[in-house]
Amino acid sequence: MKRFLAIVVLVFLVCFSSLTLVSCKSKSVVVETNKTTTRMTANKIIENYYNNKIDFSTLYIKSNVQYSDDKQTQNVTAEIKIKKDEQILVSVRFLGITMAKASITPTSVSYYEKMGGSYFEGDFSTLSQWLGTDLDYNKIQNLLLGRAIDDLNKGKYAESFTDQVYKLENESTSNFKKSFYFDANTFLLNKQEIAQTAKGRMIEVGYSNNSVYTAGTLPLKVLINAIQEKGKTQIKFEYNTITFDEKLSFPYSVPDGYKRIIIK
Repeated sequence: MKRFLAIVVLVFLVCFSSLTLVSCKSKSVVVETNKTTTRMTANKIIENYYNNKIDFSTLYIKSNVQYSDDKQTQNVTAEIKIKKDEQILVSVRFLGITMAKASITPTSVSYYEKMGGSYFEGDFSTLSQWLGTDLDYNKIQNLLLGRAIDDLNKGKYAESFTDQVYKLENESTSNFKKSFYFDANTFLLNKQEIAQTAKGRMIEVGYSNNSVYTAGTLPLKVLINAIQEKGKTQIKFEYNTITFDEKLSFPYSVPDGYKRIIIK
């Protein structure tokens, strides 16, 4: 597993294990707005962004996934179940056969993959130490929902405005540089970037084709580009089935005979 890509792996840990990613679809109305040229402070941009709420108890997403790097391109389907703030279950399938599965809760991260017959069980503190950056359940959930991975109210940001897009760039001295881009009319998140400039690493997550539901607005397309010294990785998502607040089950167990992966 690539250390820098693990931020993405945690969301679709299973997908990377079987070398795949997701896309999905939906029956909803695309957001349409008029252009504006208004400049705003960082605090006002953040306030308007958080006015776009999404409220649900459960969320079901069925997806197609395309994964590509410098050597290969692969396609799979994925089923994502979310019990808000409690659990995320991701199942990756190829030709209807489950090839990998991941369960993520606020206190645990677990996954197994069929091809290698291996599994991982741990928590966010273990993974955060390994990666050198803080990770938690909320970051993973937010990434899936097209939300900022950080609590923007807790940071200090420099704002700029170009081509109908507001950009907030964190002003911390952290090893990681983070930038967030918002549509100037809807204040929905268009893109977020995490960069480790000293090591030539960056993850860019773009959101498009936003659709409105009673529960809130979701992007139907997610594009992840990851760049590091060894090459580039791209993951494309297009949600094709989305349902809110249905009764969902979250079955997860590691098959017998699988070998445990130990992160040191």
